Amino acid sequence: MKTVLLVIFVCIVYGSFVFGFSGEYFQDVVTEDKTESVTYNYDRIDEVKKKCGFVLSSASELKLDDSRFYSIKDDLNVESGDWEQEVGDAPIMPFDDRDIPKKSSRNPLKLVSFWVTDVDLKHRSKKYVSVSGDMLIGITLDDSFSEKPYDGGGPQFQIWPNHTQISMSFQGIYTETKKNGGERVLCLLGTAMLPSREADSNNPWEWMKGSDQNYYQPPLLQDDQILLVLNSPMTFTLTNRAIRGEMSSLNPKSSQKYFDKVHILSQFGRSAHYEFGAEKIVSKACDPYPYQDSFLKGGIDIYKGSGRFCEVLEQVTTGALTVVPNWKCNGTDSFCSKLGPFGSDKAIQATDGSFKDVTILIQNLRCQQTHGKGNTSSAKVAAVFRAVPPLENRHNAAWRYGVSNLTVAAEGLWKSSSGQLCMVGCLGLVDAEGTRCDTRICLYIPMSFSIRQRSIIVGSFSSSNSSTSYFPLSFEKLVGPTELWNYFRTATPHYSYSKIDAAAIVLEKNEPFSFRTVIKKSLLHFPKLEDSEAFLSSVSLLSEDLTLHISAVPDPLTKTHRQRIEIQMEILSLGPLFGRYWSSSNFTKDEETPYHTKAEYTEKQLLLNVSAQLSIIGISYSNFSAIFLEGLYDPHVGKMYLAGCRDVRASWNILFESMDLESGLDCLIELQTLPIIYRKQREDILSHRGVEGILRILTLSFAIACIFSQLFYIKHNLDSVPFMSLVMLGVQALGYSLPLITGAEALFKKPAAQSSYEMKSYNLEKSQWFQVIDYTVKILVMASFLLTLRLIQKVWRSRIRLLSRAPLEPHRVPSDKPVLLTTSTIHVIGYILILIIHSVKTHETTEYVGLVQDFFLLPQVIGNLLWQIDCKPLRKLYFIGITVVRLLPHVYDYIQSPIPNPYFAEKNEFVNPSLDFYSKFGDIAIPVIAVFLAVIVYIQQRWDYEKLSQILTFRHYKLLPSGSRVYERIPSKSIEAELASGVNGNATRGQEHGDGDDDDDNE
Repeated sequence: MKTVLLVIFVCIVYGSFVFGFSGEYFQDVVTEDKTESVTYNYDRIDEVKKKCGFVLSSASELKLDDSRFYSIKDDLNVESGDWEQEVGDAPIMPFDDRDIPKKSSRNPLKLVSFWVTDVDLKHRSKKYVSVSGDMLIGITLDDSFSEKPYDGGGPQFQIWPNHTQISMSFQGIYTETKKNGGERVLCLLGTAMLPSREADSNNPWEWMKGSDQNYYQPPLLQDDQILLVLNSPMTFTLTNRAIRGEMSSLNPKSSQKYFDKVHILSQFGRSAHYEFGAEKIVSKACDPYPYQDSFLKGGIDIYKGSGRFCEVLEQVTTGALTVVPNWKCNGTDSFCSKLGPFGSDKAIQATDGSFKDVTILIQNLRCQQTHGKGNTSSAKVAAVFRAVPPLENRHNAAWRYGVSNLTVAAEGLWKSSSGQLCMVGCLGLVDAEGTRCDTRICLYIPMSFSIRQRSIIVGSFSSSNSSTSYFPLSFEKLVGPTELWNYFRTATPHYSYSKIDAAAIVLEKNEPFSFRTVIKKSLLHFPKLEDSEAFLSSVSLLSEDLTLHISAVPDPLTKTHRQRIEIQMEILSLGPLFGRYWSSSNFTKDEETPYHTKAEYTEKQLLLNVSAQLSIIGISYSNFSAIFLEGLYDPHVGKMYLAGCRDVRASWNILFESMDLESGLDCLIELQTLPIIYRKQREDILSHRGVEGILRILTLSFAIACIFSQLFYIKHNLDSVPFMSLVMLGVQALGYSLPLITGAEALFKKPAAQSSYEMKSYNLEKSQWFQVIDYTVKILVMASFLLTLRLIQKVWRSRIRLLSRAPLEPHRVPSDKPVLLTTSTIHVIGYILILIIHSVKTHETTEYVGLVQDFFLLPQVIGNLLWQIDCKPLRKLYFIGITVVRLLPHVYDYIQSPIPNPYFAEKNEFVNPSLDFYSKFGDIAIPVIAVFLAVIVYIQQRWDYEKLSQILTFRHYKLLPSGSRVYERIPSKSIEAELASGVNGNATRGQEHGDGDDDDDNE
């Protein structure tokens, strides 16, 4: 017993260890073992032979060495096919459509998938071999239907809003017959859990209407009397490619398990083998080859690469193709609004011929390329073109293989001599003669691009018979810069600029000569061609710098909550380079020469041609199509000046009648951009922070020197000390104390604010360097704060001296109460005006505190007027120097480059250019006012109050009131004598103050 317990304990410990350290691996192994351990029982084989007797009666003899047995799992699978049920009183499953709007044109999809899970060669005869399979059948608007049920999971029924599915298990036989030109047949018996129906045929799913437990645990009936028959062609070709099936109930009609027949229709799956052989039908549409259509005559360079056509074709056909409106059509609405050879549902008809959000998918692509003499080659291509309505789930559409009037099966020929892929298309189900194969499909891979031609693949559907029932339908797929890395390694695409003159006009309008531009060109760094790189490599890197992916807000800002907007601008070409540069390309040695060594690349010619594509992602901009841009990039100021064209999604008649459109595009768009993100952004951020850190240290050191100079100044000018405003000094002390309390930086706070995320990404060495700068700044801020407190102490004690002089005349002592009241009133009124103009925001309060610090001389100006001074309380180096220190951040902000890190622009309140105080206007207005205050202080101290009053007198009008002797100063020697003798019984108090101050002065 102890041994058994020990073994169990060891197993538990080992299992915990495996799950703890290799959970995912162990889980995969267990799952794989479960999959491999699934056993398929063929205990119903006798019943299958009885129920499938009608199939066996027409079955032909199977060859023992027939390799087709091994392809059954690939060829006979049904992948998201379509199914329909005969109209009757016994539906197979319900569908919960309570969330679908009544007027919605979106229809649920009826999809079915079948997988052959096992082929048992042990249970076989001359006419059949035993097989097992699983089926998933359902009605859905979701995107989760294509998932294969877990092997061995058993039959299940699942339902939730907008989705219903039933999984079934089957066992049966595989046979072959010579009917219909030869078919492969599966006949199987299945088991399922079917939802129970009510007796009332008009309301069979009463339990589904509630939201109680019955909805999630509906009454189910186990049914093993389900017969499934699937018929598939022996070989898949253009005219013989459909898998047909019929599922029926073997129960009597009176049984609750009975359901009306279900018909299944699908095309062969991705793994099935396809045989080309429709040359006669193809020749009807493509003879003579190449077919002369508008694209072939349009002067577009076409891809004719002889070695990689099939590879390139598979890449460019991935994803959805955009349908182009028939803007050239001039006919009836029914003719011009028709979606080519395809049928139309309510959603497509609702587009009114604009085909907005209607896409085409290319499925089941097959391509066989053969090489001829020399560099010539040709390829046979087969595919299915599926039209997808605007509201259909794109995921489900990509995996659907059903056959309908929205599918066109095609086969054709490509030759390197012309570059044209000409195919014949067959709509929906096709007979052996191909009577519905009357569609001509011409497809091209362009090599030349322009602002009007931005497609990596273009093509059209047209009628190949004389009775044309629709206008030729064009389709395209817009190119993305990232796609150009792989497509054209053996050929070089090129871009033709046609809007450079229009872009030059934008440049002239938005870049007038200014002093600020001169400063930027001489001091600031923007993305440019790197001298150390080869020319094409440098251009490729610069195009990456100019690529833009950023969040944005509408202008003007709205008070309501706004959705996040993403702006993407991808560079398509820059200068002579289209796409991106890859080193394996066959460029000449001249192209590898660094650009700065070439004579033709002068400073004047560094205005680079650029083309781009701008898209806006957001709910509010769902109707906004991409803008194709073309223009000039000026690396001196980091701006692009662009002219653009936009796809106008309107009905065909509006496009046809619009005279201001170019090829169906609105090209009356102008755009000016600023560089935001660039390749060396982190280095530039480090550079910004390093420069700003050094500037903070220098400015704080200069501020400390100014405060020291004022301390030395008042030591030798005791009579003017009481007339320094305590409110002015308090504002400065507050400005130095807040950073110490909050941990923020003192100066240059606006551009220096960066997120912790950025700092984590810096290497340790640079982080330590920034820490040294930050600690130095904090020490200097603390020193400035303490020295300012020392000034406050000096002023406070000097006023106490005046209060202790004889005779006692406290009204002669300068008081900061009216100064504080007047200053506060001015600032409160200003802040209220800000709140009236703008909404209440926290950052505005913070910014206004900074504005109070910038106007620190305002209390001194007010005090000088109230006290009618005839002295010089402030040293010129002090108030002018501190003013310069406060203005430097605004000067730096005015000339600096745009926000270095736009990803965190919302958090960086002090670098948002849309805010009032630190906008470009604020960076001009605030210094002007601060300098004006400094000039007033200078004038007040240069001329005494009486002289200033005389100067400001016009005729009999005085701008200043008459002078008063209230604040007439007592000579400093008299003050010292009185403090020494202790007049009026205040000798002790005077001596205390006098001694204390003398001690201070001697420090």
